[in-house]
Amino acid sequence: MLLTFDVGNSNIVMGVYKDDQLITNWRMATDYSKSADEIGIFIHQLFAHEKLEVSEVKDIIISSVVPHVMYSLQHMTQKYFGKESIVIGPGIKTGMNIKYDNPRQVGADRIVNAVAGFKKYGGPLVIVDFGTATTFCAISEKCEYLGGAILPGIKISADALFERAAKLTRVELVKPDQIICKNTSQSIQAGIIFGYVGSVDYIVKKMKEELGSNDVKVIATGGLSTLIASESEQIDVVDRFLTLDGLNIIYQMNRPKKAHGTLE
Repeated sequence: MLLTFDVGNSNIVMGVYKDDQLITNWRMATDYSKSADEIGIFIHQLFAHEKLEVSEVKDIIISSVVPHVMYSLQHMTQKYFGKESIVIGPGIKTGMNIKYDNPRQVGADRIVNAVAGFKKYGGPLVIVDFGTATTFCAISEKCEYLGGAILPGIKISADALFERAAKLTRVELVKPDQIICKNTSQSIQAGIIFGYVGSVDYIVKKMKEELGSNDVKVIATGGLSTLIASESEQIDVVDRFLTLDGLNIIYQMNRPKKAHGTLE
């Protein structure tokens, strides 16, 4: 089995692959204070709950945008799995030609998404990842990572509103039935949800124009992808496990040599 880690600023998403199939996945909060032992014991409990054997994990691969947790996470994989993890970074084969000014500045998760997106859907392609930040990535029909845009995540945007507006109380991020609302709670929900949908659709529309093609597939992933996609006119597919699939794909490319390390 292959154990995958997608380490984001808010959550760590884990997946277990067997024979190239995702058989289970978990999500835990990203906590800088957790020790290797705390993480290891928790993951052992998850495996026990799913009736999976830790000893069957043959390899581990990690994508991370949070350097502070990497020491504990890598130490955990050594102590509790007896494995040196493959880390998405310099020296790792991806098959993706990165056209960024400085390829080292591209988040590992964005490249992993791009690899999975092109493999699964072809190109040209736009990938929208709804995480702590919402990222937009454009991939050409030639498997080139062209770049993209970064937008404050929907939860960050909502938190800023609640912190700055004294009389506005926090609300659940759910879609109201209409946009002309008759109470403050639903008015906030309408503004946040529908306003964010408008931002996403406009950015995607402009990216399609720059790609110069009417045949651009738009893939959404991340925690709130389903919520936004339900109203979006631009998003074609919601693929919740795109990043985990990308880690599995990249693992297959790098399986013979367990190299560490940013992206070719």
